Order: sequence, then structure tokens, then C-alpha cells
Amino acid sequence: MSTPSIEVLHELVEPARKALSKETWDYLMGGADTETTLERNRLGFEALAFRPRVLRDVGTVDMRTTFLGHSLRLPVILAPIGSLQDLCPAGGIAPTKAAAEFGVFHMLSSVCKPGLEEVAAAAPGYPKIFQLYVRGDADWVDARVAAAVANGYAGLCLTVDLDYYGRRERDIAKRYKPTARRASGGSGVGDPFQAAFSWRDIERIRKKCPIPMFIKGIATPEDARIAVEHGIDVVYVSNHGGRQLDHGRGSIADLPDVAEAVKGKCRIVVDGGIYRGTDIVKAIALGADAVGIGRLQGLALAAGGEAALLTALELLEDETRRVLGLLGLTSFAGLDRSYLARAIPLSRRGLDSPFPLLKEGY
Repeated sequence: MSTPSIEVLHELVEPARKALSKETWDYLMGGADTETTLERNRLGFEALAFRPRVLRDVGTVDMRTTFLGHSLRLPVILAPIGSLQDLCPAGGIAPTKAAAEFGVFHMLSSVCKPGLEEVAAAAPGYPKIFQLYVRGDADWVDARVAAAVANGYAGLCLTVDLDYYGRRERDIAKRYKPTARRASGGSGVGDPFQAAFSWRDIERIRKKCPIPMFIKGIATPEDARIAVEHGIDVVYVSNHGGRQLDHGRGSIADLPDVAEAVKGKCRIVVDGGIYRGTDIVKAIALGADAVGIGRLQGLALAAGGEAALLTALELLEDETRRVLGLLGLTSFAGLDRSYLARAIPLSRRGLDSPFPLLKEGY
């Protein structure tokens, strides 16, 4: 059941802020170092304008899509969030249940409680994706992959942009660590197994893994082409929400080059700064097959758990339907780059970019 009291997406922000400590809020909303990559994630969307077509029959708009053989109501993946249990007591169970009820994917972080087995049991039979950080040797990795397969996960995602833990200065200044890092004793230097992980490991895992594989953390066409050569099913364009390498271009700016490089030989997901239906449409127009929703998911879960997240998905669906219809489209099938143009971005920062009415007190 969704939350009827929430009628616009920015109404999730204040309940989430009130529900979280200052430390946990900054863990969710912050980025690395100067937070330049974080800001550029949004700036990239601000720098894109629409070119609508008119006088077309758009009485019915169908936003359904097929991704890796599964039907999705909206081309959305609830992105993996580490230490999600700090935002919502149910941890990874809440987004999985919301995804199953609504009809999108949830990608479970391997550092999210209560763990892959319990989360799988929360929505039996509904496809989920397991995201893995490398925290052990080849045997350890194989055991985690086998567990994901045995518990019915529909895909495996390897995150590859965490060789060193980004300097998230909001957290460091408060001497704060999320629960997953407290449990692991993380120093911030990085896990040695993750740092040593290479394309040779990808090749070995691909030969053994019987389910589709994602690589998350791709930012260049060069690496996207290598991923395709290694038989990767999904290239996931991401900079970890601006939480790792600072001074990146922003994911939406990286997306067109990656799409051109893979030439349809694999599926593409992109995340980073996606909060609105307009963002979803822009990403699909630039070559993504689906988008990852991270911080918006976290805000919804903090504001009201599974019900609030379901409401957020319903609002995203409504926004997306209106955008497609106003562009003169009845589905994503006809959407391409011709519907976009470069524009001068507005001088908005942070949440003022997707939610400017927050400043006005609405």
C-alpha cells in the first residue's frame, strides 16, 4: 500500500531529514572530497532540454519495457545502497517488497542487511539482482555467487569503482561510519581483495556464472568495450553517486560515449542524480535501457519505508507518462537523442536542482 499523503516527490525530503540523524543524512546525501562529481551528476541533467513534437495521438502512453527477459512497469532499478538498514529498519527487505509490488528490479547491496537469503525470501519468485563487493579470494567470491544463484537472483552485479574508499568528508568530519563499515572495521583505505580485482577475475567469474552479469562503475567507452569483450550482459554507467572519484564528468555525460561504444551488444544502466521522470526520459533518450535510483530511494525509505517507496515509484511513473506524452510519444520505443538539445543549466545545487520548491517552503 502506498502513502496517499505524499503527492509530490519533494514531500519525501523533510520527513526523511527528520527521521535521520545528521550523520546518517550526510551519509546518504554526501559525496567525496569537494563533491564536484556529485554536483555534476545533476548538472548534466540540467544541461539537457527537451524538443517536443506535437499533434500526435498520445491518448495512451505505455511505459513498460523488457529487461533481460523480464517485464518492468518502468525502466527502473532500485540501486544498491550499502548500510540501508541505517535508513530503514527493514533494510533490504523494504525495497525488494516495494519493487515486487510495483514491478521494477531491486539490486541488493552485499553490505546491506539482512542478507541475500532473507531478502530473497521476502519476495519469492520475483526477480532480484545481487550486487557484490569483493571481500575475499576466488573461493569466497564463488561461494557468494553460488548463494545468489541458489536463492533465485536473476542477475549478478560486480561493483568495480571501490578499489579505494572515497574520502567522504561529511562523514570524516563527524568521525562517522555507517554500520556496514563499523562491522568490517573499514579504515577507508580500501579492501585489498577489491583493489586487486581485475579483468582476469571477470573472465573467470563469467565462465562460471549462469545468470546475467552486470559491471557497475563504468565511466569510459574504453572500459565498456572491454566489458562487452568479456561477455558482460549489462554495462552499468555509474560513479557511485559521486561518492568515489571526485571531479568526474557526471554519469549522464558519460552515457552517450558508452552507448556508442557498445553499439547494442549489451544492455546499459545509468545512475547518478536521477530523481524525476524527466531524468528517466533523458537517460533513455541518450541510450540507457534502464536507470538506477539511489538517493531518491533512500529518501523514500527513510520517510516511510516500503509504503513511501511505492508512492515514489507511482509518482515517477506519473511524471514519466506526462513527459513522454508531452514529447509526442506513446512509449519509450520512439525516444532518441533527437528529442534533446543542449541548454544552459540553471544555478541550482544539491536538492534545489530536482526539488526547487523546497526553498519556497511548499
